[in-house]
Amino acid sequence: MVRFFLICAGVLAAMNCAEAAPIIPSVNVEVGTAENPEQVASTLQVIAVLTLATIAPSILLMTTSFVRIIVILSFLRNALSTQNAPPNQVVVSLALFMTFYIMGPYWSQANETGLQPYLAGQISQEEAITNVLEPMREFMFRQTRESDLALFVNMSDAERPETQEDVSTFTLIPAFIISELKTAFQIGFMLYVPFIVIDMIVATTLMSMGMMMLPPVMISLPFKILLFVMIDGWHLLIRSIIVSFR
Repeated sequence: MVRFFLICAGVLAAMNCAEAAPIIPSVNVEVGTAENPEQVASTLQVIAVLTLATIAPSILLMTTSFVRIIVILSFLRNALSTQNAPPNQVVVSLALFMTFYIMGPYWSQANETGLQPYLAGQISQEEAITNVLEPMREFMFRQTRESDLALFVNMSDAERPETQEDVSTFTLIPAFIISELKTAFQIGFMLYVPFIVIDMIVATTLMSMGMMMLPPVMISLPFKILLFVMIDGWHLLIRSIIVSFR
């Protein structure tokens, strides 16, 4: 009983201290009418920054190896006919960590040549942006097919570039994305072939036995999982994805 009263007294004392000196500040957001052009410009800048902050993660991922990895993993899940196994959270997490592994050297170069010198005041903002984009452009150029790049260059109104430095980043990014999709679909096709063979064998066997009402997927699923585990499929697939970027 004594301990109970001591605890209550401590809680009351803490509440009194909190009322006397609040430690959680209040935040007020006011919406008013702009009275001059400077306030309008500031409001538009804030809106632009918030918009860019919202779509920045998507833009960043579209310039990395994430596109190819997530599409290949989706193809694998469909080829195995495992529905939601592994779940979306696992697939996306694996794709993200593989992206960090593959893009690590490029991001380190961008940090050393662009971000850190800018934070130290050694280079200007324009030079920092150029130095940050340089390793990313190098990665995208290595993975982009010439035909895909030529498609966007020819359809733009810009002059024909003489070197890679003359190619705009806004032209390079969509060419890189469709090249990644094409490569991912090619690897996805190779993933489908052995599992389709198993489906055909199971379907033919069931039809010859007269079991037409039994779904072939229900029988072929354990065999596809067994095959994938026996050949150490995850090891082979992840290794093939990483090697495809070199």
